[in-house]
Amino acid sequence: MFTPSRLTLARTRRGLTAAELARKAGVTAGAITEYERGQRRPQQATQEVLAAALGFPVTFLSAPEPAQPQAISTPRPEAVCVAQLAIEFSGWLERMFVLPQPDLPRPRTGPAEVRGQWRMSTGPAPNMVQLLEYHGVRVFSVDCAGVGAFSCWHNGTPFVFLDPATTAERARFDAAVELGTLLGHEEPEEFAAEFLMPMTQLEGTHHRHWHVDKEMFDERARGVVTAPTTAVGMRRETSKLLTKVFRALFRALRENGTTHAAPGGARADVGVGGPQRARVRVGADGVAGWWRTRTGAQGTPYPGALMSFWGKQC
Repeated sequence: MFTPSRLTLARTRRGLTAAELARKAGVTAGAITEYERGQRRPQQATQEVLAAALGFPVTFLSAPEPAQPQAISTPRPEAVCVAQLAIEFSGWLERMFVLPQPDLPRPRTGPAEVRGQWRMSTGPAPNMVQLLEYHGVRVFSVDCAGVGAFSCWHNGTPFVFLDPATTAERARFDAAVELGTLLGHEEPEEFAAEFLMPMTQLEGTHHRHWHVDKEMFDERARGVVTAPTTAVGMRRETSKLLTKVFRALFRALRENGTTHAAPGGARADVGVGGPQRARVRVGADGVAGWWRTRTGAQGTPYPGALMSFWGKQC
């Protein structure tokens, strides 16, 4: 069993050309091209060599066809492959947990209306990562070869990808921009500026009240929309959902004896910031099985190892 598109996905994620992968794996560039086009099927030993050269488990190359992101905000292949991996990872999370369901307003809803529908209080928008997660957006922070922030849909679920190399202020602005993109706004930067800090509430306030840098605040007050560029020591906004679901998951693993619990044996509820809940669906052996299949590792995964695998290797 071999899935040609999986080889392309893994190679693209590693930032390798066909010739570079061929050199690492000791095969010809023509062979890589034929493998990826489905014109030849590599032998099992060759698949193992290719997987080792790419730093992926060999089972990755024989998994089903990867999902295709919809309405992705950038066509760059690096972004598409990250989105495919995120969709797969999100699918695993959804099988393990009951996650918040998408709750985005209708397309082209204005920033004031979105704030109203989401019952946001007067003042600056709260933690953007947690706000998006609460409303069913899957948010990932992934290094993607200088692509920057982008977004996509998959089967009705919205995804936002933030660049971990940017400042905290820029990441916050990018999250709001991608929300505007998901809603179909032609000028998502305008949407983001008004969503984060409504023009009518600027007078008499200070830039630190809005959790943005002074340059952005001053330009916004003058009616200029721009992305922030200067950090003022703001802490990067982080995910509450993933922190809570992984704590619940690995608490269940400990309670059920690492890798030998029966499927469905653990069901622990965790709050994700409001009335919606994330619930463990399967037992520890299901988790460990997924972990071994995707990474080739033995034993029970733990939060740091799982997130390191996602962030640094895939």
